[in-house]
Amino acid sequence: MPDVIPADSVGIVTPQIAQFETPLALCCGQTLSSYQLTYETYGTLNQNASNAILICHALSGDHHAAGYHAMVDTKPGWWDSAIGPGKAIDTTHFFVVALNNLGGCGGSTGPTTINPETGQRWEASFPIVTVEDWVQSQARLADLLGINTFAAIVGGSLGGMQVLEWSIRFPDRLKAAVIVASAPKLSTQNIAFNEVARQSIRRDPDFFDGNYLDNKSVPTNGLGLARMLGHITYLSDDAMGAKFGRQMRHDSYQYNYGIEFEVESYLRYQGEAFTKRFDANTYMLMTKALDYFDPAAQADGDLAAVLSKAQCEFLLVSFTTDWRFAPERSEEIVNALVKAGKSVSYAKIEAEEGHDAFLFPIPRYMAVLSTFLTRVANRITTTETN
Repeated sequence: MPDVIPADSVGIVTPQIAQFETPLALCCGQTLSSYQLTYETYGTLNQNASNAILICHALSGDHHAAGYHAMVDTKPGWWDSAIGPGKAIDTTHFFVVALNNLGGCGGSTGPTTINPETGQRWEASFPIVTVEDWVQSQARLADLLGINTFAAIVGGSLGGMQVLEWSIRFPDRLKAAVIVASAPKLSTQNIAFNEVARQSIRRDPDFFDGNYLDNKSVPTNGLGLARMLGHITYLSDDAMGAKFGRQMRHDSYQYNYGIEFEVESYLRYQGEAFTKRFDANTYMLMTKALDYFDPAAQADGDLAAVLSKAQCEFLLVSFTTDWRFAPERSEEIVNALVKAGKSVSYAKIEAEEGHDAFLFPIPRYMAVLSTFLTRVANRITTTETN
């Protein structure tokens, strides 16, 4: 962390824990008798609780979206570039809520936490959770915080799917929806990528059918491979080529299976680093939630019919080099919203970063997001004045 907290940072933040004793029925047929959600907030909730924004995280995200936990932190939250005073998600105007979803490994109830009914870690016995389950639990958190309606709900990738689900399930509880680099459902290829990642984990001898912690083990090889595969799909070919090309670590070929190309070194580092901060069971759960999401299925594939329930305005953003969730997937949502007669804005951003572009402070992207949310903030101010 810098010696002095930047003026546009939310500063030092402390995670909070919300405990829920009302059972939560899950889509898989199981029920969580009690659970907790870890979350952070930035900014100040106004008197009538009309300025709240919910941040929905993607596969490997968590509640720590902005700021620092301590002065010794080496880097801020995962979306610090977008959240803070004067930034696109401006905390001088908005009260921002970011949480770790159920099944996560950031403090919310999940595979690494204790099952209150057994006194043991959940591990492999933790039930499959879905985007629908997450949205239901997020709504309960909003109730606890005294937020009846969000000024906006914002999410990228898997987070964008949660935003879409909010607009369908709780249409009267959000005024605006921001869906970035997302899709109305996974393509066959994306489901295939997820299955390869899961198999990498499951076939690691240290996985122990998901009960590795009880066996004092961690499937680092499998989880690392899953992350390496995922990381390739998050970057564009151009970005990888520009960053690494065919750079080698030696002057000539070594004719062995060690690390020779710089991109090999990078991927191995990313895989190893990921295993130190993320849980393999959580990774499995998150990929399954991605696979299952398909709101149009309830209307025989007619996404416009499902989105006819929505009452908020929408902003969709895609990136030109994102091949994991290509612009065409965002445009499917845009076209469905237009067909349903909804208010929607759309921006396709030129970017070299691939799917990961949604995490970067690309000037035009930040400008689009800021302009849209400034309109949202102005409406709140007008309402308060009247």
